[in-house]
Amino acid sequence: MIYFAMLALAIGFGTAFAAFGCGIGQGIAVKGALEGTARQPEAGGRILVLMILGLALIESLTIYALLLGFQLRNFLPPTAEVLRILQGMPQ
Repeated sequence: MIYFAMLALAIGFGTAFAAFGCGIGQGIAVKGALEGTARQPEAGGRILVLMILGLALIESLTIYALLLGFQLRNFLPPTAEVLRILQGMPQ
């Protein structure tokens, strides 16, 4: 039973940590792009393209974590079965 509890926690926290890390990374990427554009405005178009490419790659990590969470969710038992076990009812 502890396996299923840890699996449920891993699904929730794994996706949350991935989203948090990617959010921090995206903020740093946008900050760098804005600073680069402020220093060299004529390169703004190229910087924008590279920033969007970088943001797409960063966001893909969050999507992978979300998909992994959906796949791991299939290994969890049904809620009714978990409640029955927690209440100590016989099968």
